[in-house]
Amino acid sequence: MVRRRRELPEVGEYVIATVRKIEPYGVYVTLDEYNNHEGFIHVSEVASTWVRNIRDWVREDQKVVAKVLRVDPRKKHVDLSLKRVTEQWKRQKMTEWKRAQRAENLLRLAAERLNKTLDDAYEEAGWKLEDFYGEIYAGLEAAVEGGKEALLKAGVSEEWARVLSELARRYIEIPKVKVKGCLELRCFKPDGVTAIRNALLKALEVAKSISGVKVDVYLLGSPRWRIEVEAKERKFAEEVINKVANTALDAIKEAGGFGSFTLEEGI
Repeated sequence: MVRRRRELPEVGEYVIATVRKIEPYGVYVTLDEYNNHEGFIHVSEVASTWVRNIRDWVREDQKVVAKVLRVDPRKKHVDLSLKRVTEQWKRQKMTEWKRAQRAENLLRLAAERLNKTLDDAYEEAGWKLEDFYGEIYAGLEAAVEGGKEALLKAGVSEEWARVLSELARRYIEIPKVKVKGCLELRCFKPDGVTAIRNALLKALEVAKSISGVKVDVYLLGSPRWRIEVEAKERKFAEEVINKVANTALDAIKEAGGFGSFTLEEGI
């Protein structure tokens, strides 16, 4: 069960809840991230339109994303809303929830290897990663590329860092995005072919100096070349592809030629 350090959620927070009981006046749920603490959704907060039958909108055992409206710490009462959750927030929260589940599974595996409990895993490693990286799974992703050092700098002990980094590299595949563009290089001087080749070589040298990306350049048909950059984040990939293309354009211009670059949209 994915957990939080706080006993109760905060007002305005989006939470994962499981529908447990449906009444004509509202829905009782359990908060999956808060030790299955009970929450309540009044019928007026189920949908933006008039609700004739709540069961047309929710069903028992359904996982839902809800927004916290009120929290009474003394009574430990939590009021929630479904209608105030946009589709974007639903997707974002469900993604966050799935990442937290994967993180907990890796913490559990690490605890088993070290003959410790899941509580130990959270206290000795999980919460430290959350404090340093903002999310436990983000810390484990960092370990895929940075090894145990990425965990050590978050304050995780050597034994936990070693085991968790091994598990992260085995079970986590960092998602990549690919951006593409078309580069045109022309040079009508006697040594124009050499100038184009040298421009491309300079561009590839720049590409090799940038870590965390994969860059491919290949001929589409003279004078057009395709540049492909694969990286973890689209913004970074676009920055790299523009830097590579501009290097080639500057080089061909210096050699007396000219060119252009067009980034392909929606790739």
